[in-house]
Amino acid sequence: MKKIVLTLIAILAFTTSQTNAQEILVSNITEYNNAIKAAKAGDIIVLKNGVWKDVKLNAYGKGEEGNPILIKAETAGQVIISGNSTLNIYGEYIIVGGLWFKDGDTEYKSVVQFRKDSKTFANNCRFTNSTISYFNTETPLKDHWVDIWGKNNRVDHNNFTGKTSEGTTLVVWLKGKEHIENNHRIDNNLFGSRPDLGKNGGETIRIGTSANSMKSSKTIVERNIFANCDGEIEIVSNKSCDNIFRDNLFVESKGTLTLRHGNNALVERNVFLGNGVSKTGGIRIINQGHIVRNNYLIGLTGDGYRGPIVVMNGVPNSPLNRYHQVKNVDIQNNTIINSGPISFGEGKDDEKTLAPINTNFSNNLIYNTKASENVIFSDNVSGISFNNNYIDSPSPEALKGFSATKIDWKKLGSFPIPTSNNNDLLSVNKNSKSFEKDITNTTRQIFNAGAFNLDSKKLPKALKLRAGPGWTPEIVAPIIKPADITVEPGLETLRKAIDKASPGSVLNLKTGEYILEKKIKIGKNITIIGDKGGATIITAKKGLEKPINYLFRVNEGITLDISNAILDGENSNLKYAIVSPDKQESGLYNLFVDNITFQNFKNKNGGSVFKAYNGTKADTLSFKNSRFENNYRGLNLSYDKNIMGFYNANTIILDNSVFKNIEEAAVNYIRKVITPEIPGGNLIVKNCVFSDVYNQEKGKILRTDGIHNVKITNSVFENSYKVKTPIDLKGKNNVITNCLIHNSGFVKVSKNAKKVNIIYKNPKWEDKILFIPSKKSILLKENNDIENIGLNQ
Repeated sequence: MKKIVLTLIAILAFTTSQTNAQEILVSNITEYNNAIKAAKAGDIIVLKNGVWKDVKLNAYGKGEEGNPILIKAETAGQVIISGNSTLNIYGEYIIVGGLWFKDGDTEYKSVVQFRKDSKTFANNCRFTNSTISYFNTETPLKDHWVDIWGKNNRVDHNNFTGKTSEGTTLVVWLKGKEHIENNHRIDNNLFGSRPDLGKNGGETIRIGTSANSMKSSKTIVERNIFANCDGEIEIVSNKSCDNIFRDNLFVESKGTLTLRHGNNALVERNVFLGNGVSKTGGIRIINQGHIVRNNYLIGLTGDGYRGPIVVMNGVPNSPLNRYHQVKNVDIQNNTIINSGPISFGEGKDDEKTLAPINTNFSNNLIYNTKASENVIFSDNVSGISFNNNYIDSPSPEALKGFSATKIDWKKLGSFPIPTSNNNDLLSVNKNSKSFEKDITNTTRQIFNAGAFNLDSKKLPKALKLRAGPGWTPEIVAPIIKPADITVEPGLETLRKAIDKASPGSVLNLKTGEYILEKKIKIGKNITIIGDKGGATIITAKKGLEKPINYLFRVNEGITLDISNAILDGENSNLKYAIVSPDKQESGLYNLFVDNITFQNFKNKNGGSVFKAYNGTKADTLSFKNSRFENNYRGLNLSYDKNIMGFYNANTIILDNSVFKNIEEAAVNYIRKVITPEIPGGNLIVKNCVFSDVYNQEKGKILRTDGIHNVKITNSVFENSYKVKTPIDLKGKNNVITNCLIHNSGFVKVSKNAKKVNIIYKNPKWEDKILFIPSKKSILLKENNDIENIGLNQ
């Protein structure tokens, strides 16, 4: 993950006008408790510099407007709150600032919360000029770093970096009338690195919950920086009404600002910089009454739910926790540059059948230097009014309401701004929601399409932010040592162990069943070792209400080593045993498999033992000493077959492995090229057995079209008696040598591919299950005078 260096300056002055106010220096929790108990409006309690470990700080009292009770560090950043600690702020006009929460080992559900308990809350209080970094729980809590309750509270000029545990970083709560129309402010904070959690619950900010999503919050989220916030698809999750998101900067964050539930959000003047990082997205829209205007989105690679602007389909009679129909939404004057496609009606399926209605999409500017899709209609868009949108692209879509144009740009700093030489952009569609200011908050002298005034001399506030505390925390990520972990069989025990394990750890499994209720996404380098002398079985729970479609996903940039186990798809709706990263996540990953049996993955709805999604690429996929038995397909890397030159793995290795009773191809590894002489892709097959694979007249046991380098040695192809051409090799770097073909057609080579010492005879097995040849078998070196063919026994 790229490091982003930001200048963090915040000038925070705490003053009091009360002449009889006290300033008290306290050096331990006992002195602090005595001081806060006696505190009155205007008092200042100063925490002595040093480490305050295992403390419960209660910051409470009755301050006054302009005369708060202030709790602050002796020197900002030099009061360290560590261990099993928490801060509760409650009462009236309380300000806490200058603290650094780090080296946590907490059992509390909140690091900071604006309440004492379920009846005592904070109003007009503030948490400021502080840092929380890598302050994580050692227990399986869904902890939050900040929980905001009450009304009129503010969280500002803080640094929140390195949350790795499950649970949202900052939550605004609306449970109870004391928290409705709360008017909270979340501003000028730096939300730093948050790694992918691998499941829901990794949001950076959430305002409300599904159950309270129709209540008004009126929270303002402004002038914050979200840098590398990758916890989950929802960076910010809006789940209440009447909130404002403005002047925020999102940098290389793998998700979207999501209007998930609730109505009437205003999203304006935000800047999204993807810098080409995979899965970076923009704004996702659900529900009604929202205004999305004057946003600037550049270099976002996400598509689908992670597109730059995504307008979702809804669910008929939707419960609060599903998808309400998009209606009465206004999307105007946004600029999208070199990003993935804008999507309308996204998510359409048998449940989400309601297309957006009464929605306006006007005066938006789309620029793309690549020949790719810019706009996708996933459902009927008759309910959306498209007016005076402009596309500058090598392949602009011919769509009603979208006009092709050529934009004249200038650079302001390093950011492209349209010049006044863009007369097309002066043809616009104005309505009652058209805003008379641009993204820089400058009045539009002439109303034009896009986020900026033409020839703007100013950049947006979001690109000039000084977010974070007024002191610079030197945050160092903790070094977590890999560990050897023994995992007991049972329901979800494997998932929990992977979630808890540090990167590089080795998980040792016993004989028994490891049953999954949910898919496992491998987001860190992990080794899984089963019981070599027993039977370690990994499978999905039978009869799941929401069946899962795979057991493991290897995320981009990750290596999974797995050995000595059985992966079983029997009696479940599993389509795959293992899959690549999600589509278009192009970072290289690795999968090393040794002594694994893949069995009973029979789902014919596109199923296979392994699937590579569109736009993904493995560095190495290695399968050694393994068996693929009674499956629909083996390895499927064909979903980009129509994209010229693209292939889904640099190298595939099959070594000393068996493919038996496979209905379609054992390997489907292809790319579209003019000639196979163009380098790209390596398939190495040695000492393998393919028995009864793709037993159809046009079946190919190994499909390698367009793969530059194919080496097949010492392997057996048998009992695919309907097949005419089990292998068709093209290109001088494609070679098959010292192999036996029996009842499986004939090998074909062309374009200088080679076949050497191909034997068409009965292999004569002593053991047809374990594929052990008899003493007279031609597979043995002493009988063929070259080398052993088949498995290394």
